[in-house]
Amino acid sequence: MNKRHISVLMIALVALLSGCDQSAQDPNVVLSESHEDPIEALEMISDVDRSQFGYKQTFYVPIYSDIYTDRDNRKVLLSATLSVRNTTLTKPLYVNKIDYYDTGGTLIKSYLHSPIKLPAMATLNYIVEKEEDKGGSGANFIIEVEGVDETVKPVIEAVMIGNFSNKGFAFSTEGTPVIP
Repeated sequence: MNKRHISVLMIALVALLSGCDQSAQDPNVVLSESHEDPIEALEMISDVDRSQFGYKQTFYVPIYSDIYTDRDNRKVLLSATLSVRNTTLTKPLYVNKIDYYDTGGTLIKSYLHSPIKLPAMATLNYIVEKEEDKGGSGANFIIEVEGVDETVKPVIEAVMIGNFSNKGFAFSTEGTPVIP
């Protein structure tokens, strides 16, 4: 190989490796205003006095990483947006857990290291990319929230989008309280 070929290969290798930075390609980072992971950006540094809390609830949120079409049982991958909304006008909502499970009930990822304080009327959105197919058709999130009283109940939803052939589609699911 001559020096020109080696130079071209080195440039291609550098370009390829520079494209492997996950944070640069993560839509949660790219689409946020601060270019940070929205969950990590909201994680609290200091402890919260939970002795004043009167509301705690765990929610199950169905997520479809893929669905099957009616033709040849072809699997279509979907992207999903998880949305946790604080519906109160004045009180914060605390999110203690965001865990992602696959169809078989195996934990894929725990998204929180520390609780999140979601201010009044604020929303946390998190994108599960179309290429992330580990969850399968029965994937789900388990989300645990806390607040000062029963008025701090959140709205938790997921919106899935995809396309097949020349057709696009979207649908949503709602978080369901888990009864202990």
